[in-house]
Amino acid sequence: MEFATNLGLVALGGLILYLGSEWLVKGAAGLAKTFGIKEIVIGLTVIAYGTSAPELAVSVSANLDGSSELVFGNVIGSCIANLGLILGITALIAPPKVDSSLIRRDVPVLLISSIVLPLMLLSAGVTRLESAFLLVLAVAYSLMTLATSKSEMAQSAADLEATAEAAGAPSGEGGWRLVGITIVGLALLIGGGELFVHGAKGIALNLGMSDRLVGLTIVAFGTSLPELAASLVAALRGHSGLAIGNVVGSNIFNIFLVVGASGSIRALPGELSGLVLDLAFLIGLTVFAAFAMRSERTVSRLEGGLLVTSYLTFIVLAIGGAGI
Repeated sequence: MEFATNLGLVALGGLILYLGSEWLVKGAAGLAKTFGIKEIVIGLTVIAYGTSAPELAVSVSANLDGSSELVFGNVIGSCIANLGLILGITALIAPPKVDSSLIRRDVPVLLISSIVLPLMLLSAGVTRLESAFLLVLAVAYSLMTLATSKSEMAQSAADLEATAEAAGAPSGEGGWRLVGITIVGLALLIGGGELFVHGAKGIALNLGMSDRLVGLTIVAFGTSLPELAASLVAALRGHSGLAIGNVVGSNIFNIFLVVGASGSIRALPGELSGLVLDLAFLIGLTVFAAFAMRSERTVSRLEGGLLVTSYLTFIVLAIGGAGI
């Protein structure tokens, strides 16, 4: 009975997280449309921030409950899911073309973000000062993206409308209504995050799973659903810039923003030795994805298949290593 209750909390929390993300992304994308922002910039900022919000809500809630393992599991697992599952499936369905500006500006930041966390864990955890530094990096990256993309925003009105449609922005809505949609979406994310964390921790106790494993599997997949939905819809509608930008931006924000915000509230204790497999897969997938995005500026179906296979291999190893 207790297991069923916890499973119900996870399912309900996941649904609320998904709905909250949808509203947040739609409202934010609708507001961004009025500024004439380029497709790749929307993907890297508005959509990436919006779809990373579940990870943020869940991780903050988990840290307030004293579960740093769940925070690390959620962040690392979500980043691996973004690259292996989401980018991989997107490439299998519609191989996305990579914007040259993303290769020059954002892929190097993506690579840097993947090694920041293991470096910090060398000192047995992420301190509040280090977390504040990560938040500074998140703000600096956002400002850099907007500043360096001003010269690249010359899209036609038709292209901007199509981009906003791919992001799910409601058409014909007034500015204040879009603000309301965004705020409601954020509120749903906070509430859904609380339910999801409590349900996931309950399942961990019922099955004898560690918080780390729950974070890497159940929580990471659940909080990655918004990225998966946004990327697939964008890819199917021919807007690969949104899909690629969403994955790259979400991974950068997961490390800089999510870990930074969670650790700023309370220091995140953690041992590098217990996360070697997770971080090795994260760095390996990041390097491979960076290589795939540079080669001919298109992520091929073969590369997509390798990414998905790598993700499934990671899940099998993580569960097998935990003896579940």
